[in-house]
Amino acid sequence: MSETKATLLNFGLLWLRVMTGLGMAYHGYGKVFGGNMHKMAEGVAAMGFPAPEFFAWAAALSEFAGGILLALGLFTRPAALFILITMGVAAFIKHGADPFQKKELALAYFVAAGALALMGAGKYAFDTSIKCSCKK
Repeated sequence: MSETKATLLNFGLLWLRVMTGLGMAYHGYGKVFGGNMHKMAEGVAAMGFPAPEFFAWAAALSEFAGGILLALGLFTRPAALFILITMGVAAFIKHGADPFQKKELALAYFVAAGALALMGAGKYAFDTSIKCSCKK
């Protein structure tokens, strides 16, 4: 791959990672700090999940903390995987029977998280600097 293409690819991954991460963190912030986790737990219970309080917190934290980690490029693949699972549940279970407009945002985050889980953080990320410092 040419140096120009590699640079553009890495800036593209940076853009995707930061925009997806900040959007997810914003989305999760309201759930974690908004004081409505009981309402989210009720929604999780309605979907048939066991331990709804646990899974509600797991989903909210995967959005908030996972979003921050994505934006930083730190533990990118695991963070993206948690977001992928959370957004998969949102799109295909919570909004499964809803019209496309209701599940569109969850699907967009699902696709972005899947791409980052497959491709990784790219060159401009803390993940890359951690790997480089471990090899020395």
